[in-house]
Amino acid sequence: MARWVLHVDLDQFIAAVEVLRRPELSGRPVVVGGEGDPTKRGVVSTASYEARAHGVHSGLPLRTAVRRCPEAVFLPVDRDLYEDVSAQVMAVLRGLGAVVEVMGWDEAFLAVDGDPEEMARRIRERVRAATGLECTVGIGQNKLQAKLATGFGKPAGIFRLTGETWSEVLGDRPADALWGIGAKTAKRLKGLGIGTVRELAAADPGALADAIGPTIGPWLVRLAQGRDDSPVSDAPYVPRSRGRETTFQRDLDDWDDVRREVARLARRVAGDVAADGRQVARVVVKVRYAPFFTQTHGRTLDAPTVDPERIEDAALDVLDAFTGRRPVRLLGVRAEFAR
Repeated sequence: MARWVLHVDLDQFIAAVEVLRRPELSGRPVVVGGEGDPTKRGVVSTASYEARAHGVHSGLPLRTAVRRCPEAVFLPVDRDLYEDVSAQVMAVLRGLGAVVEVMGWDEAFLAVDGDPEEMARRIRERVRAATGLECTVGIGQNKLQAKLATGFGKPAGIFRLTGETWSEVLGDRPADALWGIGAKTAKRLKGLGIGTVRELAAADPGALADAIGPTIGPWLVRLAQGRDDSPVSDAPYVPRSRGRETTFQRDLDDWDDVRREVARLARRVAGDVAADGRQVARVVVKVRYAPFFTQTHGRTLDAPTVDPERIEDAALDVLDAFTGRRPVRLLGVRAEFAR
């Protein structure tokens, strides 16, 4: 096993790519999302640091973003461009001779030996030279430590987090500061009298197994202790699902229209699945009611399939689980692959 794990995170990636394309936007608040029109429905994909200072963040409705930062420049999403630039960055990382695990457009783990700070500096220099982009590099003895270290190094810095410094750096922080713990889990832990990383690290795994679950409970304790034995793998990423969704500029008030849209999305997903050549085991439907309340329901199929009609029928069956008939602003259908 390599001695060190590095987590490379491209700073404000999508916004940074857009600024490279339009240098006159440097230093200005930039928001990328939807069609780039804040008068239309859509959500923020990313925001520059200047926009984030006004409370604009990923997932925020564009209409809210423009109220918070009216002077921002709004741009449409350009997936092809981001994928091309991301591929350039990942090629740079692979050229360093390390094992590289790609985690998305803007982040990757590397397993390295030798001086990790020297490798981190080399990564930053080579990425900048090849693309003009800045990145932050987190250093750890495992993936968990490296991932969390990146947050302390931003923007465009290098930070090392190890077992020796773990408690000092993270001990007094809330449990949801940990990678993998969300607001709901943090709330459950709070109900058990566990509020900080240090308190969770000292918790009894058996007691948490009883309270939260036999697998999740002990795993949370290990997480809080900075322990992670998952390897850095350069195996090609295999998606676990395919999905499509649509945000409507005008709410759908008629449930017959909702059913037609779900059927249409399911057929598009079935086409994506056919291109993958993998079978679908579960179908999930997402409904976002106006103004912004989201629910999801899913159904496991009796047998895996690639049949478009079965995928569409399953999506419509799942839709019946939604008892609310309020106006709908977004619909999504996701097909999860059999393993």
